[in-house]
Amino acid sequence: MGRLPFSALQGFVLAAHAGNLTQAAAQLNLSVSALSHQIRGLEERLDRRLFVRGPRGVDLTPDGAHLLQLVGPQFDAIDRALRQFSTPQSDVLTLSVMPSVASSWLLPRLPTFVAQYPQLQLNLQSSAQLVDFEREPVDAAMRFGPGEWAGLRAEHLFDDWLTPIASPGLIARLGRPTLAKLSQWPLLRDPENVWAKWFRTFGGTPPARYVAYFDDTETLHRAAIEGIGVALGRLTMARPLVDSGQLVLLSTRRLRAEFAHYLVYPPRTEAHPALLAFRGWLLEEARRYSRERECASARGQSRRGG
Repeated sequence: MGRLPFSALQGFVLAAHAGNLTQAAAQLNLSVSALSHQIRGLEERLDRRLFVRGPRGVDLTPDGAHLLQLVGPQFDAIDRALRQFSTPQSDVLTLSVMPSVASSWLLPRLPTFVAQYPQLQLNLQSSAQLVDFEREPVDAAMRFGPGEWAGLRAEHLFDDWLTPIASPGLIARLGRPTLAKLSQWPLLRDPENVWAKWFRTFGGTPPARYVAYFDDTETLHRAAIEGIGVALGRLTMARPLVDSGQLVLLSTRRLRAEFAHYLVYPPRTEAHPALLAFRGWLLEEARRYSRERECASARGQSRRGG
């Protein structure tokens, strides 16, 4: 059979770790078609199918899992060894951000960062997947979570808050609900069923059933926009939708989300000049955002008290 091509094995390992050919191809600076061609060639050489390809990515077959078990540790060791000889570019920062946070919170604020640091290049990777800083060439990430990730630095940016949101069309059809009658409306449920905590906190009885269930916040908000029902929206993501008139806040009451937003990075990049500049700017933007939201909440409480 001869010696297997190193590049094809590397592509296989990266694709296996990512579960996605697009992400693996980006790390190799290849097109997806080129990487697919390499992996097909490897499968033909081995006479084994290594991946099952689906609409959302790739999964390892039993033969693929066995090959990864054999060669994966060797590639990881090579990657760790080479990292000792690589120095990150001081004027380039690679940042991973969840798509929802990137579009609703970070991108509207980035012009001020670009204006303040025109000499820096910010490479954004929009992904909901957690970064493996040992394998991926990423300097830092913005994440929504508990604030503790093993072996990483995590700096709190801001909390998130939940409040009922609905489309103008749904309100036009059903009227504007009071808190006492909110449970009689069509409600959209999230994976954690935060509605139960909402009713425990502010009163009322949860509905016997929800009209629909969604496993991610972005789809939940989209369902509310389409008028399917009322969602407990995350304000960080929902605010642009409210400002654009696609959604309406149904209450001035707020429920603190269990998780918060953090800047996360490994110890190896904590002194990276581009990260230090971005970190300082980001923390100030987060403080400003928290102050503005506290003032808005105080105004809402004042109106409610009057």
